[in-house]
Amino acid sequence: MLVHMRFLATVVLLSGVALIAQDAPKKAGGQPHKNLKILKDEEVRPMMGAFRAALGQQCTFCHVQGDFASDDVPKKAIARHMIEMVNHLNAGFPDGKVHITCYTCHRGKTIPEMAPPPATPGQ
Repeated sequence: MLVHMRFLATVVLLSGVALIAQDAPKKAGGQPHKNLKILKDEEVRPMMGAFRAALGQQCTFCHVQGDFASDDVPKKAIARHMIEMVNHLNAGFPDGKVHITCYTCHRGKTIPEMAPPPATPGQ
């Protein structure tokens, strides 16, 4: 239960709920999402907004246009693995707070920087 609360806190922290509501297409007829392996149906929209903000990409970076349930884009499997990794890391903090998000490493880039930027003179 605590892991789910941390996960939801991560999602809420990263997602611009207003932005998601404006930009994401509405699900017709309130049908549940297909092919969910990690997320619950109610977690999909906020998590996708979090990915969009953290990686600076549109939906089709990980999804097939018009068939978001498809696993034909390998980046979708990587994203699932990243969700599991972030949840696992946050579960290790005793205070129950979210310390790590996608943005922690990605900072708006699809591939995180592996080294700090070069130091500038005078700093």
